[in-house]
Amino acid sequence: MTNIRDIAKKAGYSVATVSRYLNRNGYVSHVAGAKIKKVITELDYVPNSIARDLSTGQTSTIGVVVPHMRHPYFTQIVTGIMEAAFAEQFNITILQSNYDAQLEVKYLEQLHQKTYDGLIFTSHGITLEQMAKYQKYGPIVCCEDPGPVELPAAYTTREATYLQALELIKQKNFKRLGFMLSRPYSLSATSKLTLNCYQQVYGKFPDKSLVITGITTYQDAYQGTLKYLGLTTPPDFIFANGDDIAAGVRQCYLDHKQEPPPLMGQENQLASQLMNISTIDHHFKQVGKLAFKLFQNQEIKKIPVSSELIIR
Repeated sequence: MTNIRDIAKKAGYSVATVSRYLNRNGYVSHVAGAKIKKVITELDYVPNSIARDLSTGQTSTIGVVVPHMRHPYFTQIVTGIMEAAFAEQFNITILQSNYDAQLEVKYLEQLHQKTYDGLIFTSHGITLEQMAKYQKYGPIVCCEDPGPVELPAAYTTREATYLQALELIKQKNFKRLGFMLSRPYSLSATSKLTLNCYQQVYGKFPDKSLVITGITTYQDAYQGTLKYLGLTTPPDFIFANGDDIAAGVRQCYLDHKQEPPPLMGQENQLASQLMNISTIDHHFKQVGKLAFKLFQNQEIKKIPVSSELIIR
């Protein structure tokens, strides 16, 4: 089996020079690089990636922690991370957590063990303070505003756009808003922000019967809408946490021979265009790309991305 010494001998350069060329670490002249590359091709040499990782202390792999991949928030962020990472020759490992704090700590311990060069948390079950303690073992990036916690973060700013959307809904005299949310108020920063914005605009929180949680897919939305259909006074407008969610709501109404109320979705998916409904684009793909850049630059910095209300 060809090894680095065979290459050095045939190319006429030292093992150290060949090593620098293979690891892209240190200066190698253009002439030497061309000769070494030619010999590598002739000998059909493939570097031992495990040995290289041990020698450099890097794996060229980032762990991306996601609770699940059932909502466009996660798929779009991961897409952005992957596109940015692959352009820089990094690999991505998806680490599903389902908001399990113990499992997330396990991933942080794997960072400690150098299984990954860094971690990006798209969402989390553990506290940000717990997460921050592991930064000494490698870069950790989160995808929400960490507030006073010293963590690098790329995230979308939602409050101004939610307020704008709800003010518009109120101006059109809709009073009984239904909300489709992924997690309860007490567990989700997004759910909390959504309902707090409603409280700011309407001066009160929505009726509990109009707030349905556990909604991440079209099918969830369809089943959740059955609760609305069973109400004596159903919602006159539904604020969905995704365009596909809004599509599930609409279809449930139609299947039960009822006129769907006006809808607003999120994430500017194809569904909102086909239904011609307004939506909010949080530009999560851009958030993912920025999260990778923060990992790569290893700087503690917060980068907000503005969301956008799209009226149709």
